[in-house]
Amino acid sequence: MPPPSPGISLGFSKSTFTYEDLAMATDGFSNANLLGQGGFGYVHRGMLPNGKEVAVKQLKAGSGQGEREFQAEVEIISRVHHKHLVSLVGYCISGGQRLLVYEFVPNNTMEFHLHGKDRPCMDWPIRLRVALGSAKGLAYLHEDCHPKIIHRDIKAANILLDFNFEAKVADFGLAKIASDNNTHISTRVMGTFGYLAPEYASSGKLTDKSDVFSFGVMLLELITGRRPVDSKQSFMDDSLVDWARPLLKRALDDGNHDSLVDPRLGKNYNQSEMSRMIACAAASVRHSARRRPRMSQIVRALEGDVSLDDLNEGVRPGHSRGFGSYSSTTDYDTAQYNDDMKKFRKMALVSQDYASSEYSAPTSEYGQNISASSSEGQQTQETDMGKTRKSNLGFSSTS
Repeated sequence: MPPPSPGISLGFSKSTFTYEDLAMATDGFSNANLLGQGGFGYVHRGMLPNGKEVAVKQLKAGSGQGEREFQAEVEIISRVHHKHLVSLVGYCISGGQRLLVYEFVPNNTMEFHLHGKDRPCMDWPIRLRVALGSAKGLAYLHEDCHPKIIHRDIKAANILLDFNFEAKVADFGLAKIASDNNTHISTRVMGTFGYLAPEYASSGKLTDKSDVFSFGVMLLELITGRRPVDSKQSFMDDSLVDWARPLLKRALDDGNHDSLVDPRLGKNYNQSEMSRMIACAAASVRHSARRRPRMSQIVRALEGDVSLDDLNEGVRPGHSRGFGSYSSTTDYDTAQYNDDMKKFRKMALVSQDYASSEYSAPTSEYGQNISASSSEGQQTQETDMGKTRKSNLGFSSTS
């Protein structure tokens, strides 16, 4: 009796599949199994012969950018193992075809449940669970992988949820591996507009603290129920971070959360837990990258294991130069950041392609049955030496 094919035998940590294996698993990559369309290909739901459900990410043929992302993603995700990170089941390289096979996470995304049209309000315990799970996943990438892994595209649409609302961080296609002897990577700026850290948007200087800023924006979404950027607003309007900053300071000063908290929650939340999440958000979205906490500090603060002073080196956000205007090389000028963001926002909002966002219909590559409204305000931007170009999918372009 011949041995089972690698695509069927899942005894190894990673399996290689033939293209035919995956075509069979997805019913010929049928539209009925299409979960979403992302920046470099399509994602289909599939069923392996052993009954395991998977999500199959297929690169668009001839996409040079996609091939680079594929190589980076396989290299990174193949050595990542954590309950709060989406796991790679296997991959396929067949001629010009490149595919990744992930575990299937069944309950859509944080973005879908928080911002989807006509969705019930996410209750507070679920919001805290999602925040804590995704924080643990990101802390693992930053602090337990050697060399550390910087995700580069942390956003609500990349947080997948199971039926217990346990979070799994997805989409390592934009991740880079940071060498332990380098404090930052200068690279083309890639990340979803609204989540970009100021120093990253301007210069392409990338550290784990850039991910922390993006995570802070996600915490603000969970606290306020608002999007990072509302596509209905003028590009001159404030981002969520700018809008929230004075309210965060006030909440930290007097303990009154009313002006920040999602009105749909009413008073249905734990005051102490909300205070901790607000403190984590405020510290994470500091303009000064070096003053932002590490993800492991955020995990401990969300769990209530440490004094909130530990997040801020004893100085509250809003009470130091780390929150306002700055002079050190690791800090950043607020006015310049706002100018950069306005330029990015203007490009996004005036583009004729804006209606078909990079993640059409389901804004996450793994989401399903998502209303069109849940992809509002999501645009992926990439800047190469200050020049932004537009490809046929959103705003991602190749160098």
